[in-house]
Amino acid sequence: MRDTQILDLYWTRDEQAIVETQRSYGGYCYSIAFRILQVREDADECTNDTWLRAWNCIPPKRPSRLALFLGTITRNLSLDRWKGRHTMKRGKGEMTLALDELAECVPDKHSTEEAVEAAELERLLNAFLHSLPERECNVFLRRYWYVEEYGSIAERYGLKLNTVKTILHRTRGKLRDYLEREGIAL
Repeated sequence: MRDTQILDLYWTRDEQAIVETQRSYGGYCYSIAFRILQVREDADECTNDTWLRAWNCIPPKRPSRLALFLGTITRNLSLDRWKGRHTMKRGKGEMTLALDELAECVPDKHSTEEAVEAAELERLLNAFLHSLPERECNVFLRRYWYVEEYGSIAERYGLKLNTVKTILHRTRGKLRDYLEREGIAL
């Protein structure tokens, strides 16, 4: 079923919308949750919570890209759950490491001047990502959106482990410089 048809089901409050969403995006959302949480049961729960959150948000929202909308909900729910259970033994510390790596070049959301600056930061991050070469952007997103381990990223793109680390280090530097040029205080 196409996204527009699924969204129409939400707008008419037809519960079939959840079934179709699960069918179309269940694997995608589960993979996001599992990469963050590393626990099957927690990933299942976050995925199911995503359907409930989507049901409660649509309407009044009508997302233009349903996959991105659902992925963002899943990621936020998973990060909240991860923070609630924050321990180094889960996920081999990858989440902590990934967040620490980004902390040096992206300001904390709570330290910005409310929603306007948060929206501007989001716009700048998107513009920065669109300016990157495809491979560099993909490696960056795999690490910081999907929270993949370095080895997994290297294997996926046929790169050496050190090459992945170098790409990420340089990209974080570019991001830091870009945000400073745009007037974002780090």
